[in-house]
Amino acid sequence: MADKGKGEVSDFSRPQVESMFEQRLSEAFAALGMFNLLVVGKTGVGKSTLVNAMFGSDVAQTGIGEPVTKGLTHYVLPDSFLGLYDAEGFETGVAGDEILEGLRSLVSLNSTKPAEQHIHAVWYLVRWSDRRFEQAQMSFVNTLIELNLPVIIVLTQVPTKDGQIHPDAREFADFIDGLGLGVAGPAVITNALEDQFSSSPVYGLQALLNSTFAIVPLVAEKALTAAQIIDLGRKKKAVDAIIKQACTFAVGVGATPIPFADAALLIPNQITMIARITAAYGLPPSRSRAMSVAGSIVLTGGATMAGRYAVTGLLKFIPGGAIAGSAISATVAGTLTKAVGLAWSQVCELALGLDEKQRDQFWASGKVAEQFLVFFKQNPGTRTSLIRRVTKRA
Repeated sequence: MADKGKGEVSDFSRPQVESMFEQRLSEAFAALGMFNLLVVGKTGVGKSTLVNAMFGSDVAQTGIGEPVTKGLTHYVLPDSFLGLYDAEGFETGVAGDEILEGLRSLVSLNSTKPAEQHIHAVWYLVRWSDRRFEQAQMSFVNTLIELNLPVIIVLTQVPTKDGQIHPDAREFADFIDGLGLGVAGPAVITNALEDQFSSSPVYGLQALLNSTFAIVPLVAEKALTAAQIIDLGRKKKAVDAIIKQACTFAVGVGATPIPFADAALLIPNQITMIARITAAYGLPPSRSRAMSVAGSIVLTGGATMAGRYAVTGLLKFIPGGAIAGSAISATVAGTLTKAVGLAWSQVCELALGLDEKQRDQFWASGKVAEQFLVFFKQNPGTRTSLIRRVTKRA
C-alpha cells in the first residue's frame, strides 16, 4: 500500500492481498490445534465406520500413522484437525493389558507436554448385539478413568425403527449405566451406517458429538468443531463469533470517519476474518493456496475493496444516489464487515457441500467471486442496515 498524497491511500494489489491471505489462513489453521481421540473396542465393533461418519474420512487408511506405544497407533489426517489413537485389534484379556500398559506410559509422557497434545476424549465402543459387558471390560474402563481420561461408552450398530430404539439395546444401555463406572454420562446409543435391508437409519451421532463436546477441554473445542461434519450449526456459531469480533475491530477503525480513498484500511481486518472463517468450517489446509487466490480475487476484484463496491453498488437503492461527506463511518465499517463475513461464510458452506473434486474445481474457478457477490447482494439484513447507515448521511 503506497501513499498517493496527503490523506489518500492506494488500494492493496492482488498479490499483496493474496500473500496476506495465505499467511493469515496458515495462522488460522494453526490456531485450531488438534482434537485427539482414543477409540477402543473389539474387532468388528464398527470403529472405522463411526469415525468416518463423524469426521468424514477414513483416518486409518488415508492418515499418517505412527505407533506411539504398545497396541496404539496415532493417526493424523493431513487435511483434518483430528488425531486418532486407535487400539487396533483390541480384545479383552492380554491385548487389553498391553494397551493399558502403553496408555499408562503415554499419559505419563503427555503430562509434561502442552494440553494440545493430550488425549482429549475416549470412545469405548460396545456392540449392542453382544449383550454382555464383561468384568475385563469394566476393569479396562475403570483403568482409563484412573488415568484421568474422560470416557464415553458408545453402543454401536443399534437398530431403530420410526425413531424407536431396539428394546434390547435400551435395556443393555441401562444395565451399563447402572454399573456406576464413573464415565462421562450415560451410554450413547448409535448406528453409524444405514442398513438398507432392515431400513435402520443412522442414529445417535449428534448425541455422541454433544457428549464429546461436554468433556473435551477448551483447548480442543475449536479443532473438534472444525473436524466434525455432522453439526453445521456449531461451525456457524463459531463463525458468528469471528464475524462479531471483526465487526468490533472495524467499528474501531471507523471511529473517525474514513474517506473512501482511505477505506483500504479495512482490508487487513477482513482478510483475517475470512481466513478464520475458512478454518472454522474445517476446509482442507492443503488447498490453502487455491483458497488464498480465490480470496484475493474477492477482495480486490471490486467485491469489497475498501468498501467502494459495497457502498457505491448500493447507491441504486438510495434516492438521489449521493453520499454526503464521502466518508465511511464506524457503523458503516462494521456493517460492511459483517456483510463480507456472512457472504464468505455462505461461500464456505457451499464448498463444504461439494465432493472433493468439485470443491477443488470451485476454488480454482472464477465462480468463487461470482458466488460471493450473489450472497453479498442477497443478504437482506446487512444490505438494508448498510443502506440505512449511508442514507442517514445523504
